[in-house]
Amino acid sequence: MPLNELQNEQYKNPELHKEHKVERKIRTDTAPSLQREDEEIEIKLRPARFEQYIGQNKVKENMQIFIEAAKRRKEPLDHVLLYGQPGLGKTTLSQIIAAEMDGNLRITAGPTIERAGDMAAILNDLNEGDFLFIDEIHRLNRTIEEILYPAMEDFSLDIIIGKGPTAKSIRLELPRFTLIGATTRVGLLTAPLRDRFGVIHHLEPYSIEELQTIVIRSASVMQVEITIRGAEEIARRARGTPRIANRLLKRVRDFAQVQFDGTITEEVAQSALDRMEIDKVGLDTVDKKILEAIIFKFDGGPVGLDTLASSIDEESGTLEDMSEPYLLQLGFIQRTPRGRIVTRHGYEHLGLDIPNDGQMGQIGLKG
Repeated sequence: MPLNELQNEQYKNPELHKEHKVERKIRTDTAPSLQREDEEIEIKLRPARFEQYIGQNKVKENMQIFIEAAKRRKEPLDHVLLYGQPGLGKTTLSQIIAAEMDGNLRITAGPTIERAGDMAAILNDLNEGDFLFIDEIHRLNRTIEEILYPAMEDFSLDIIIGKGPTAKSIRLELPRFTLIGATTRVGLLTAPLRDRFGVIHHLEPYSIEELQTIVIRSASVMQVEITIRGAEEIARRARGTPRIANRLLKRVRDFAQVQFDGTITEEVAQSALDRMEIDKVGLDTVDKKILEAIIFKFDGGPVGLDTLASSIDEESGTLEDMSEPYLLQLGFIQRTPRGRIVTRHGYEHLGLDIPNDGQMGQIGLKG
């Protein structure tokens, strides 16, 4: 029934109006419970200890040694910097580090700390042996960064009281704590801040085998039946990232429960991921639009990032942070001083003829 007709009927029939209100209320009330359920699943999917943490073996082994050494000396763990592409488990690893050291973890993010007073309040609220995790630490402004220098080196906080000639500097002692910074763009960190981290680890993309193990574990937590081949199919399209693997698993689960018998087999995973337009190596529609735009609109490149983003109606920041790193990792595009170009592998993946030099615009489908 159209909305205007429904409203007219409600004026004539109060019972219909009452029934409609109850129906809307029921639908609204289910949203928070579903959200809570998703949050609970998300928490369960995160490993709590190193023995549950899959992948990043070198990082894991070194951190276990550093933690054991700090425990034996009865000292706080040195400050830790974790960097790598989004979704590789930096937050999860920070939670495990704090748990292994039997410390409390305070979580914040660089963009949320807007004033120097905010950072001073966070630091002053820490207890002995606590861990402070700052996500996107490269987005801290320089004034706030400078507050961290004495806090990280001397466990102290310099506060200026008053203004002008009567201003006084007071140094407050802080409890010994460990700062864990996480960033996707380590090159944007200033040298003075980066040099104050005693432990620096780069998180690498995961192998298909590691992601397959993660998918099987996550399916067990979610109480979803999955075959080894089904898990492998999801892992192959997860772009080397556990976060994406878990997200794809949830969506494939939906297809399995609605359109199939509930078990995620290789065929079910292939069908679901194809319908979601995620191809065999994990490229989505935006990734393909980037490759096709460079090839068909700009004769294979080179083309600047802003021009490319405008041509496919996307933000340049989205392309630079979300799509470009994976396309570079696969070797499908290449950065040059003049802009982005599509490589031989990019043409082959799309099934296009590789043009000869000077014939970049003459591209046709194979076969």
